[in-house]
Amino acid sequence: MLTDVYSELRKIWARINTDENVTDLNFDIRLHKKLLDIFQVGNYYYMVNNVRQSRLELVSPEIEQVLGYPTGSFDLALFSDLVHPADMPYFLNFEAAVERFFASVSGEQLFRYKVQYDHRIRHANGHYIRILNQYIIIQHDAKNVRTFVVQTDISHIKQDLKPVLSFIGIDGEPSYMDVDVQDIFRINGPVLTGRERDVLRELANGHNSLEVSRILSISKHTVDSHRKNMLRKTNAGSTGEMIRMAYDKGWI
Repeated sequence: MLTDVYSELRKIWARINTDENVTDLNFDIRLHKKLLDIFQVGNYYYMVNNVRQSRLELVSPEIEQVLGYPTGSFDLALFSDLVHPADMPYFLNFEAAVERFFASVSGEQLFRYKVQYDHRIRHANGHYIRILNQYIIIQHDAKNVRTFVVQTDISHIKQDLKPVLSFIGIDGEPSYMDVDVQDIFRINGPVLTGRERDVLRELANGHNSLEVSRILSISKHTVDSHRKNMLRKTNAGSTGEMIRMAYDKGWI
């Protein structure tokens, strides 16, 4: 499993072109906040991320409502650790694709695209929620590349689906939806199917095979087959050990 996501993220951001020297003079965080309050589809928080410096310069207090973490304790290193293990490769592959995309545009065009992708992140209570990560560039020069980031809880809208990257064009620029990205980062560990995760989740809730079969409307034989396959994939010695591994590694 990818472990040092923050380190890989910094390597990606270190490749950002240093030649551009532009600032979005029309950006007003107060105006954006008012618009967000009107149009957002769920609870959200916003940040200013200095990508060049790998540092969050602003985190809005709403983060405590969305993720349960106090503003002062939240930084990029913590954020990287909170990404769901199964979504880490998507997260890093998306950021690598973003770096390549913005290397192909210049000047005012840098401000005419919104990056948008989703992934799961761990709440302070230990459960995962799905966030929609959206950001725009507001400054780009040799010393600072600042982005305005909005992360919205969309768990009620999208569940157990593959993360998707899109570039949304602004002021007449074309949009690119569900972008294919290079498979640079991969999961090194057991890959459980969606149904296996369903079974594992119900086992973790304290149900036995027969109860799981009734909840999921599948046969007990199918549940037992899933359990056997998961034990083999995870090299766990028992269901209890497999459940502990699932919580520790974020499989459910």
